Amino acid sequence: MKQILLSGDMLTLDEVWEIATADIGASGTVDIEIDIAEDAWPRIRQSRELIEDLVLEGKPVYGVNTGFGRLSEVTIAKEDTVKLQKNLIRSHACAVGKPLSMPVVRAMMLLRANALAKGYSGIRQETLQLLVNCLQRGVHPYIPEQGSLGASGDLAPLAHLALVLMGEGRAEYRGTWYSGKEALQRAGLEPVVLQAKEGLALINGTQAMTAIGALAWSKAEHIIKLADGIGALTFEALQGVRDAFAKNVHALRPHPGQESAATSLREWVDGSKLTTTQGELRVQDAYSLRCMPQVHGASRQVLDYVRGVLEVELNAATDNPLVFAGSKEVISGGHFHGQPVALAMDFLKIGVAEMANISERRVERLVNPNLSGLPAFLAQNPGLSSGLMILQYVAASLVSENKVLAHPASVDSIPSSAGQEDHVSMGTTAARQVDEIVSNTSRVLAIEAIAAAQAVALQQVEDRLAPRTRQLYDAIRTRVPSVVEDRSLSEEIEMLAEELLYLRGSFSIPMYV
Repeated sequence: MKQILLSGDMLTLDEVWEIATADIGASGTVDIEIDIAEDAWPRIRQSRELIEDLVLEGKPVYGVNTGFGRLSEVTIAKEDTVKLQKNLIRSHACAVGKPLSMPVVRAMMLLRANALAKGYSGIRQETLQLLVNCLQRGVHPYIPEQGSLGASGDLAPLAHLALVLMGEGRAEYRGTWYSGKEALQRAGLEPVVLQAKEGLALINGTQAMTAIGALAWSKAEHIIKLADGIGALTFEALQGVRDAFAKNVHALRPHPGQESAATSLREWVDGSKLTTTQGELRVQDAYSLRCMPQVHGASRQVLDYVRGVLEVELNAATDNPLVFAGSKEVISGGHFHGQPVALAMDFLKIGVAEMANISERRVERLVNPNLSGLPAFLAQNPGLSSGLMILQYVAASLVSENKVLAHPASVDSIPSSAGQEDHVSMGTTAARQVDEIVSNTSRVLAIEAIAAAQAVALQQVEDRLAPRTRQLYDAIRTRVPSVVEDRSLSEEIEMLAEELLYLRGSFSIPMYV
């Protein structure tokens, strides 16, 4: 069994994806051992000891023996510090909307455990261990997706996570929803009574936005890997001019993403008997074909930037106040503020939306007889059959929806807590939007894949494809047979889009990396 140890310093995006999407076995556990690294426990215990010392001293410390937000000037008596934490979780667990998916919930649990493992939060060992055990044994809190401002962290969503650790709220276990207490019992676990600062330690952070964002990033990386191949298949179906991908051309504008995309496209069409040279059929192609390296490459660089932000955030202490056991300090700061993630998510929204934009334009070139020279809408019998006419409509609709979703959420700060929290990030909104854009873009690319394969089949030129695009063509054909007579393609689009997002089946083989 693979083991992943959390220390707050070494978690990767690949590990987040692996744990979040892991299959839950019949026993209710995952096939990955998740635990806290041994060398993290001394730091965790020392920070907890400092919190307990401060409670005994009665020295005012935010969130330990004071109220929260605008109520931070209210001092709480020693005997009420436990009730303070319980009230905090119950009052903050007021998120609304549809529940977050199980992978996102698992990613949130993982990221919160990793942040607490850094040893700057003042959490008790038994509380952190319960969180890890829930993740390991498949106890998944019910967490509504709406209600976070992204500062002070993802308070409302994380409060729903913390409720289950208290034996309250709701949780899924082995496919059935139970009360938090019963879900824990069925998994052989017991709830904890949160002590001073523990409630705040569990909810004051950016783990909802980062979890949603990390999984959306991984899916975006998957579809961008395949976008070159799908674009290359369209390029061959339309007998594109390959000179535009030449290495010496892109060396004169050496953006790393552009050069990488150009190299990828050259490899996809290598050996093709369908591509043409400049002047053979036409002097140059339309931008959606000719400028694939520039557009795909720019989106690749967006992903590179966002990867860097997420890799820092995965291993950051994002709660408040931070507990420095070595210097005996508890310092209120602002690491809960999601601005770095919010801006990255807004940037990712634009980068992924552009992949859909250019893909839809390639779909139009495939189905429009005035642009392709092929039968109208790639129908076997145009007129009697509509062929793929409405697939382009659907792609256009998704692209238009993406444009609305791509509006930056991070510019929409609204003050809260009676003006104490007067600038917020809206990072969780941005992350939820980018996840929608990624899903929409996978559908647009699936539509292009179906259209490109149909164009190849209509021309009966499968044997003239490049070796790699032929493999892609065959993978598409095993899922979506050629459209000989009109039929509903809705389910086939969705199935293909899902496989692109998760790199399942034939789409996981090395040629697409």
